[in-house]
Amino acid sequence: MKYQIKKPEELTENEIKIILNLWDISEWDSMEPSYFCSFFKDSEFHFLIDSEGKIGVLMRLNFDFILEISNKKYHFSEAVGLVSAQEKKGYGKELIKYIIDNVIERNLESIGFCLSELRPFYDKCNINILHDKAKAIKEKSGSEWIPSDDDDILIFHLSDEKKELLNQLSSENNAYLIQ
Repeated sequence: MKYQIKKPEELTENEIKIILNLWDISEWDSMEPSYFCSFFKDSEFHFLIDSEGKIGVLMRLNFDFILEISNKKYHFSEAVGLVSAQEKKGYGKELIKYIIDNVIERNLESIGFCLSELRPFYDKCNINILHDKAKAIKEKSGSEWIPSDDDDILIFHLSDEKKELLNQLSSENNAYLIQ
């Protein structure tokens, strides 16, 4: 498997179809390539490609991810959308290793999120997990702030200061996703 990174505009129409198929999000099924590129303009896609050029596993880095904590804005790259074409082959773990090396080399402060049942997978990937901290992140839904659907914050690469800041999140000390 070969590691590749592409910006949305570098993706072929076929790669976009494969990504949307792997993600399997019904609202995005009919997304046209031009809209896909516009919608994900602040992202890059990380892949492992097999010898036939097919996507084996992918994850997206979202650079438009801002949390407001104690009235101060913090920018992160968000690692999101990890999906493998074939599960239980180790491709997800391999891709995460490449992504961690990449964000460390570029000094990108990067986090992700997961449900508690995925903790064992991320533990195997040697990801630092802030257990039960994601619920303290509020997202705007209409006029309300609602808790995140995720349970945990995944640390791909962070300064000690930001790691401690996220570790201090609680029901009394929320973060707010700025969109």
